[in-house]
Amino acid sequence: MTSTPRLLAAVTLVLATTLYGTTSAHAEDDPNDPPGTEPSASAPVEVDPNDPDLKLPDGATLAQAKVLDIKSVVEEQSGDERREDTNTSVTLALQAEVLFGKDSAKLGAEAKSRIRGIADEIRTQNATRVRVFGFTDDLGSSAHGDVLSKRRANAVHDVLSQSLNDAGITYEVRGYGEQYPIADNATEAGRKKNRRVEVSFPRTEP
Repeated sequence: MTSTPRLLAAVTLVLATTLYGTTSAHAEDDPNDPPGTEPSASAPVEVDPNDPDLKLPDGATLAQAKVLDIKSVVEEQSGDERREDTNTSVTLALQAEVLFGKDSAKLGAEAKSRIRGIADEIRTQNATRVRVFGFTDDLGSSAHGDVLSKRRANAVHDVLSQSLNDAGITYEVRGYGEQYPIADNATEAGRKKNRRVEVSFPRTEP
């Protein structure tokens, strides 16, 4: 089995409420917008329900039109890094163990290098809105997970903003604790995936 390409992984980035260079954006105490729930910017294609080429059975009607994003997910064989691409955005996710020590929000030199790689991708996409989200597993108290995920999101944001050094980029930085798991918390393998920081930003329009 061939190894999947190494990913730039990261934290989901949210629309920032403050500009870098003015007041530094840090994780909010009351996050209430779940990640990845933004409506698509593209309108559904209009379809004429009376078009004879549709050949609908007698009495049948068309369901309400929806826009479905095409999502591509690439994950390192180790599971340490994951990249999700949709029609409109890029999300880079790094497991917490790749960035931090146990129960820590301090970044080492290698972790900072990985985050600077994400900054390069943001620069390449000419993104002006970045979201950074921190997540934990469900071990320990929910309150502790909320605080730790905020601290880790703030740490990643600080390196990103310093690397990009662009007052035109806005950041939204949040800690979601054990909310929004991407794997089963019943196993250590699942919990490891849930302990992560995600960075997301819009794709460059063609």
